[in-house]
Amino acid sequence: VNLEKALRLSDRLGGHLVSGHVDGLGTVERFEQVAESWRLDIAVPAPLARYFAYKGSATVDGVSLTVNSVIDGTDGCTISINLIPHTIAVTTLRHLSVGDRGNLEVDLIARYVERMLGDGLRRQG
Repeated sequence: VNLEKALRLSDRLGGHLVSGHVDGLGTVERFEQVAESWRLDIAVPAPLARYFAYKGSATVDGVSLTVNSVIDGTDGCTISINLIPHTIAVTTLRHLSVGDRGNLEVDLIARYVERMLGDGLRRQG
């Protein structure tokens, strides 16, 4: 389990907003070292694909990360993430393998934007 201390309201925000919810499962399509970093590609199911954007945030197994690319497909999308050595060293992501499933949390701001634009009104509860 990957855990971080909760942000206090008086703290400076220096990362992504993560609430700890699991919105769905993604499947590891690629996980390999590239130079000093690691590339992680995850297949995201169609109901969640709309929430992932280039340079947006994504949470995988409780770790807040930045999306490097999004490739849309007929059954969702594939997101690519660059993992730095520190992230590999201090999280459980280093244990991932192709075919593994991981917990995904979508971007909190995207969730509110969808709701405010009206699309979220039809999918409550």
